[in-house]
Amino acid sequence: MFGWNKKKKTASARHILVADREQCEALKAEIEAGADFAEVAKQHSTCPSGQKGGDLGNFRERQMVKPFNDVVFSAELHKVHGPVKTQFGYHLIEITERSTDK
Repeated sequence: MFGWNKKKKTASARHILVADREQCEALKAEIEAGADFAEVAKQHSTCPSGQKGGDLGNFRERQMVKPFNDVVFSAELHKVHGPVKTQFGYHLIEITERSTDK
């Protein structure tokens, strides 16, 4: 009735944020060819999380901007998704965990 018995979805993900689609696609190709996601994030991501290999930790559904949220809470786990465009730039996203808590 007031929402306290609703299930809250949570996820963990890591991402790489860059300014343009072309760079994002090139980095995705590197990762798919065997490059380490965390190392690529450290070298190229413009987000402060890049220094942690792109790790964003655990967060709740709708805590991130909509295009990012939509991918994290619907796409396949342990696969690199993107480019995903947001107002911040272009993201590559890897969902590392997703759960539903009571």
